[in-house]
Amino acid sequence: MPNTNKNIQQTLVLIKPDGLKKSLTGNILTKLAETRLCIMGAKVVQVSRELATCHYQHLKDKPFFGELIEYIQGKPYGPDYQRVMALVYQGNDAIQKVRQLAGATNPEEADATSIRGAFGRITTKGVFENVIHASANPEDAEREIKLWFQPEELVTDLYPTKTVTSSPKEVKVWAS
Repeated sequence: MPNTNKNIQQTLVLIKPDGLKKSLTGNILTKLAETRLCIMGAKVVQVSRELATCHYQHLKDKPFFGELIEYIQGKPYGPDYQRVMALVYQGNDAIQKVRQLAGATNPEEADATSIRGAFGRITTKGVFENVIHASANPEDAEREIKLWFQPEELVTDLYPTKTVTSSPKEVKVWAS
């Protein structure tokens, strides 16, 4: 059953490819633990062009859109870093708490104690390597969580769900 407490929020957090390449996952998770929020889902995702485009649909008319899509896919970092860690956090005022901890989008404008201020940078090509994504508001959080996670990948139903019967499909299983 979805949570109806108005102060309880969910937010999507992505540790971006540059965060994985710099081995910052532990540092970022430790920092996020300061919020005392609950992790409701976590996984490592190889980001398809379709997923990246859907995630950043609100920026599709910006001149940097192509670079942004390649960045979230990890293309500048080589095949070993073409993935992100996706997490869903839940708790009182989760969106504001995580965004404050994340810091300003531009790492040079972010507070030095924030995740982006401590670990982000702007490349010589002008790309913001800001190591983390955090949902901006409840509407974005719901859209993003539903984009990155299926209901069964979360420990509880965060939003209303329904059960559907689908035709058999081919699935990959362990060989032995």
